[in-house]
This record gives sequence, structure tokens and C-alpha cells, in this order.
Amino acid sequence: MRLKLNFRGPRLGTKLALMGLALLVVPWFSYLQLVEMERLLIQGQSQAQLLTAEGISTLFNGREDLFNDLPVTLEDFEALYAEPLENTIRLDGDAEDWGKASAQEYLAFGSGDWQDSDFRLLLGERSDYLYVHMHIKDEQLVYRDPDFLRLDNADHIRLNYIGAGGEDGRMSLVFGATNVLTGFAMDEQWRYAATGDADNRVQGVLRPLTVAGVGAADGGPSQEVALEFRIPLSLLGSRQYFGLTFVDVDDPLQRQVVRSTQTLPKEANQNFNLVVLRTPEVRNIVQGLGYSGAKILVIDSLQRVRAEVGATRKPTSEDESGLQFGMVTRQLTVAGDFIGSLSQQLLNTDPDPDNGQTEASVNQRERAVEVSLAGDPIALRNPVSTNEELILAAHPIVSADQVIGTVVVEQNIDDILRFQRTALEQVLLLTLLSLLAIFLALIAFAGRLAWRIRNLRQEASSAIDARGRLRRGGLLNEMNAGDEIGDLARSVSNMLEKLKQHNGFLENMPRTLRHEINNPLNTLSTSLQNLAEEHPGIDSSKYLESAKRGVHRIGSIVQNLADAANLEEALEAEELEEIDLNELLASYVANCGASHNKVSFEYSGSNNPAIVLVSDFRIEQMLDKLVDNAVDFHRSDTPIRVHLECFGDIVQIAVANRGPALPEAKLLSIFDSMVSHRGPDNRLHFGLGLHVVRIIAEHHGGTAMAVNLEDRSGVALLIRLPLVNPILGGSPIRAESRGNAG
Repeated sequence: MRLKLNFRGPRLGTKLALMGLALLVVPWFSYLQLVEMERLLIQGQSQAQLLTAEGISTLFNGREDLFNDLPVTLEDFEALYAEPLENTIRLDGDAEDWGKASAQEYLAFGSGDWQDSDFRLLLGERSDYLYVHMHIKDEQLVYRDPDFLRLDNADHIRLNYIGAGGEDGRMSLVFGATNVLTGFAMDEQWRYAATGDADNRVQGVLRPLTVAGVGAADGGPSQEVALEFRIPLSLLGSRQYFGLTFVDVDDPLQRQVVRSTQTLPKEANQNFNLVVLRTPEVRNIVQGLGYSGAKILVIDSLQRVRAEVGATRKPTSEDESGLQFGMVTRQLTVAGDFIGSLSQQLLNTDPDPDNGQTEASVNQRERAVEVSLAGDPIALRNPVSTNEELILAAHPIVSADQVIGTVVVEQNIDDILRFQRTALEQVLLLTLLSLLAIFLALIAFAGRLAWRIRNLRQEASSAIDARGRLRRGGLLNEMNAGDEIGDLARSVSNMLEKLKQHNGFLENMPRTLRHEINNPLNTLSTSLQNLAEEHPGIDSSKYLESAKRGVHRIGSIVQNLADAANLEEALEAEELEEIDLNELLASYVANCGASHNKVSFEYSGSNNPAIVLVSDFRIEQMLDKLVDNAVDFHRSDTPIRVHLECFGDIVQIAVANRGPALPEAKLLSIFDSMVSHRGPDNRLHFGLGLHVVRIIAEHHGGTAMAVNLEDRSGVALLIRLPLVNPILGGSPIRAESRGNAG
């Protein structure tokens, strides 16, 4: 079975709108181009930084002395690393101003269980000073009594070092009641100050962290103390190693040393712990090599920072406003990254290792340093925050085929990201404006095109009335247009003109036929009459009667054709008058019995006058056609009923006969011209009778229709005309279906 789908596509405006939306692919390709440009720029910057790191590393190639400038090897010492301090340090016992150095792990000394006299140590270096931050576990804090000369009868810190001249140095940092640390050079027994004055080069404070109550000069109970002090690096000499010892005195009366905790060297070593600082000479070499927005780090083979120059640029307020202004573009970038990662997951492909998207737990700088110290240069991206991203380039420093260090160059890609945001905003703005202009132009063009086509359709439709009659033979709109719509308008106009000519020919044909046929018919009729007069005996011949009936039938057909062709013009000239349709129908039905001897008629009128404005001659002509149709189709021995009924402002004439009912498919065309449902045995009927009925009814402002009777035992033809004096009451004839024969 073949299915026929009644599917209509979208309208012209919808198609053009969809085509306009297809232009959205343009900004997508622009975005992809900008992403590729960003990748190329970042790749170029990475190569430039890698070349910079390589150039700096060549300055240190073969310079082992710069990295091995310590007096002894580190294996002989317990190294105490001093982290570089970026901020100015305020001696207040708090390490919050130590910056990144405060995040380093404290070195623990003592029992390891954080018991009494244990301490933790953190070292930092800034501006030729060594800063020390200590946390000390002390159940009983005992301050120095200023009435005693001995300095070992209170809690204090002992500092052992080798001075600049190679001599042994001893210094005690005594806890004062004002929580100020005071440094004194000590004798060999650590009892008395070598000189009477304090060493002002050493400064520091202490801060009890948990205080249950602080006494007077004797001090009070405490659980933990924070110490912060600084000493000049020149005090330590060139070797820069020293030892720290916390001496604990718990009894403020007896003031005996209970225990001491020191930064012990490794087992079997008798040297002090070594302070490892940055190498000044290395810093001097790279000092003039830095440039804006970049940080240069020189790291030795043990991953210790030996020199640091410059800093990566931080976003300014202007950058922040730019970030706020570029919110839409950032969302597009995030969407693009999400789509890219989704496609990579769907395709099971690994991301590019150079795009900075590595495991979150891996520190990119450590990775770069490790790879570089392994002998391979590397450049990679390092996202440090949501709005900041760095490029790390590391190149190894070699000496005698051995890696002795690496140079790391860090630089942010803020300029590249700002350029990408600016370019993307410009592309997005221009694209949106262009798309808006194109979309509006397409909408205007589609609206104009649809309006022209709609006007052409309306004019072409109005050229033919509802009955299929041609009203005019040409179009006016779009006749001078040079596009395809103009061609269509001219084609339709030519077609209408030819149809008008053909219809004119068909309308004039009945008149011509009547004129041309009437002449031989008159001659034939006269000849038959003369033949009957010359031969009186032949008058009763069946052949002569048959010839007379044929001549009469031909004359009736020609007259009907002429009447149908000229009826509308004749109706325009008719004068209308008010008549009582009830009286007219009663008189007409009474006369029908005389003209149709073998048929009975029944009439039922209205109780009220039915005044209508009509031409009585044309109403009688209409009734003739209705009665003739009812007589032709009525069943023998059944009457033809004519009924008049008024309801509202309408009067209804019903002519009903018992006979065959008509299917509903033939009901709508029964009053059309040249339509007959009489069957193949009645070829002489051209279907003009009921067509004349409809023309007369519509000329008087009425309608014509046909219905099957409710029991489908016959057909009723209904004519409705407007009343001059409308009245209320009555109801029309109802039927289950409609139909009749023409």
C-alpha cells in the first residue's frame, strides 16, 4: 500500500532565517583560529624562554666553583637551609610575614615527642641577615634576674659559630621579662658575658603562646614559646655554620639548668650544623639578565635556589576590569575547552603534554627542575590560579658532562591572554553586528518577498470567483518586475487573458447557435406544417409527430442555452418589486396541476405574509426549473410538496419529492453549470436548469441548496430569500444529508 504524506515544508521566511542562523559557524571558525593563534604565540614564547634559559646556562657551564663554594662538603654536616624572604620581617614572634617561607616545614630537635625543652626551627635570609623563628616547648618559663651577673641561671639560647677570623664564637640570647631577647658574647664556661655590654647586632623577641599566668621578674608558668630574632651573616664568617642550643631552667628559686636541646650534628661528626644560603656571586651574574615580567632562578643539583632575580607580573586593576569586561569571551573559552576535553574523552586521546593540563597533584616547577637536572631542557605551562598562567622554561647547567644545576625562567602569558581576549571580543562584536545586520536584511528580504507573493496570489485568486467564473483577464501587480516573480506574474496574466478570450467565446456561442440554428429550425418547422396542410392524411403519421417533437426539443435546448448565457445580463436590467411570496406560490402551485396532468401537488404556506423584493417573472422561472426537476425524479403515485416557511429575516421555499436520494459527494456540485446527474440515458440534458435556479436566487440575495429527506425517501430543494419585513418564528427543514439531481 502506497502512503501519501501531506507534508509541507517551512515557509520562505523560515528557510531564509535558518540560512541566516547557519552563519553562526563564522564566529566559531574565528574562535578556533584565535585558539590556534594563542597556541602558536605560547609556543613561540616557550621557545624564546627556553633560548633565554639556555643563554644564561652557558654563563655557568663549567663553573663548578660557583656551586661548590662552601668550605666543606655537605655530607659532613646537618644542613640548615635558610629560605629567601621576600617581605620585610617584623620581629614580633609571628611568622605570618615570612611569606612563602612560612609554608616550609619546621626542623624539629629534641626528643621528637614534643616534650619539655624540645624546639622547632625555621631559618630565613634577607638583606644580609639571618632570621630565626623557633617554637619551644617549656613547661616553666624562667626570665633572667637582672640582679645576678650570671646569665646561665634562666632560660636562654646559646649560639655557637666560627667567626670571620676563624675563632670560636659564643653568644647567649637571654629571655628578658619584657619578652625581649638580648645577645651577649659569652666566656668559655657560658656563665658570664665576655663584655659588659650587650651585642646590639642581635635583635629578637619572644612570645608566650599558652600562658596560664605570668609572674613578675621570676616569670610564670607557660607551655610554649615563640622566638624570633635575627643575626648578621657577617657574624658567621665565610663558612656560615653554627649551632643552636636551648637551655631550660624550670625552678625560679634554685635556677639550675634542667636540660638543654641543641642542633646536634650527624652521628660521628663533631662539626656544627651548616647554614646553606644563596651564592652571592651567582646572584650578581644573573642580576642584570632579568627583564620585566620574568623570574630567573638558578638552582643547584640538590634543588636549592642559589639565585633569584625578578618577579612575574601580577594583574593590575586595569587587567581586572578587562577580566570583568571579557566575561562572555571567557565563557566561550571555557565552553571551547569543555568541548575539547569532551571530544578527547570520546576519542580516548591523551591531551597534549605541552598544554599544561597535567595531573593536579604534580608541581610543574618541580617537574621542570627534575627533567632539567636529568639533562633535558623543557618548557611547559603552569596554571597557578584561575586568571594567571605561567610558562616555565628550564635548561641544565653542565660541567664536564655532568649536570651541576639548572636555570629556570618563569614568565606569565598575561599579554597573550589579554591579546586573545581583546581579539576575541572584537571578533565576537563584529560578528554579532554583522550577523544581526545580515539577519535583519534576510528578514526584510523574506518579508518583502512573501508580501509580493501573497499579493500576487490574492490578485490571481480574486480573478476567478467562487463559481469558477473569470472576473478579469489580467493582473496589475508585479507586471514590471524583472525577477522571477515578475515572470510568474506575466505568465499568469497571459493565461488569464487567454482564458477570458475562451470564456467570451463560450458565452457568445449560445447566442450564435440560437441565431444559426433557429433559421433552419424555422424552415424545418414551416416545411413540416406545409407538408401536413398539403397532405391532410399524413397529419396522423407517427413519423411526422416524431419530427415535430424533435424540432421542438432542439428549439428548447437552444433557448435554454441562450437563457443561461444571457441570464445574468438580463437580471441586471430587471426591476424589483415587493410581492407576497405566499400568494405567488399558492397561485403557481394551483396552476401546476394543469400543466402536469399526471402529477399531484401539495402546498403548505406560512401563516404570516412573506413580503420579498423580487422580480415575479424570474421567481416563476426559478419555480419552473424546480418543479420540472421534481417531476423528472419523483416516484409514481407520490405527490410533490411545496412548502413556504418564514424564520427570522429569511423565507424558505422547499420543493420536495419522493424518489432516489443522492450521495453526499454530488450535493455540492448539483447547482453548477453543465452538471447533470440523470445518467447516460438522458444525454440531452446539459444541467442548466438548477444552474439557472442558483443564479436567480443569488441575484435576489438568497441561496440555493439541496438536502435528502430525513428518511432518505426523497430529495428537497431549498431556496432561501431575505424578507422585507423580518419576523421571528419558524425553523428550516432539517435533513441528515443533502443532494438532488440536475
